[in-house]
Amino acid sequence: MILMTGATGFLGHHLVPRLVQSGYALRAVMRPSSDTQFLQKYGVELAYAEDITDVAALAQACEGCDQVIHAAGLFRFWGEREEFWQTNVGGTTAVLQAVKNQPIQRFIYISTIAVVGKPPTNRPIDETTRCNPLEPYQQSKFKAENLVLAAHAEDGLPAIVLRPGAFYGPWGHYAFNRLFFEEPLKGWRIKVDNGRHITFPVFVPDVVQGVELALRNGRFGQIYNICGESLEHNRVNAIVNELAGIGNWRLNFPTWMVLLLARAWTALSKFTGREPFYPINMAPYVFQDWHVSYQKAVDELGFQPTPFADGARQTLEWYWQQGLLKRPS
Repeated sequence: MILMTGATGFLGHHLVPRLVQSGYALRAVMRPSSDTQFLQKYGVELAYAEDITDVAALAQACEGCDQVIHAAGLFRFWGEREEFWQTNVGGTTAVLQAVKNQPIQRFIYISTIAVVGKPPTNRPIDETTRCNPLEPYQQSKFKAENLVLAAHAEDGLPAIVLRPGAFYGPWGHYAFNRLFFEEPLKGWRIKVDNGRHITFPVFVPDVVQGVELALRNGRFGQIYNICGESLEHNRVNAIVNELAGIGNWRLNFPTWMVLLLARAWTALSKFTGREPFYPINMAPYVFQDWHVSYQKAVDELGFQPTPFADGARQTLEWYWQQGLLKRPS
């Protein structure tokens, strides 16, 4: 039996069906207020906790489970540091405490390549790259993965850390999906710094692939980058344009102008209480070059990423089927 946190999230909508189809028994832990229809459809056993930091409820949920996938986390480009720390660090601390006296055979933690913070300029990002997280989300995820690795080193927890790239795919509406699919298809045609920066997309079903492979082949105490090919923004735009049947024209914005707007929007959000259209914490993802190596996952896990054009086609098809974006005529 696998205990999973974050089962109702973006990754969960892909991971749950795949694990069930592969014959795994699943138990998902969630808040009592969560919508469980999706999980009930796949026969997932349900466990409840008022909060991801509720150690007692998590320990009860762990009973009878021999594997754990800890995918719950808070990801936003905007928010107070305490919010990220409570969910990402406090939640991970609680899960680790809950499994401490359980016969866990494998513990998978879903982190992020973004913990690197500032990518090196002279080599691709691999699992040995020094991490210097820049903003609250990155900092909280780096702290959390260090807690997991410490539990392996000190307590013998059979833990594996997966670091995915920038999620995109069906069921997504935020971050990469919004910037490279939804905005241009709704007519918001912009690019920054002439589209020359490098992004690091990963098709969410490939993260599922990474989890399945880690459950079978992952080495304890190891970190694995789970990512697709790193691509220039212009290349991503060109592929989406062609598949969606929209023009290639983009209005270019220089770095200084976007950063000025982002800072102004972020300052204004303190009064509105709403996430700004472009928060300043988005800057490290947009204005840096994320050259990522996933060779370790290829060599040790057998990971094979989906070409971006194939993933983008499936993502657009989902938008069209859901009626969320207009299919080209």
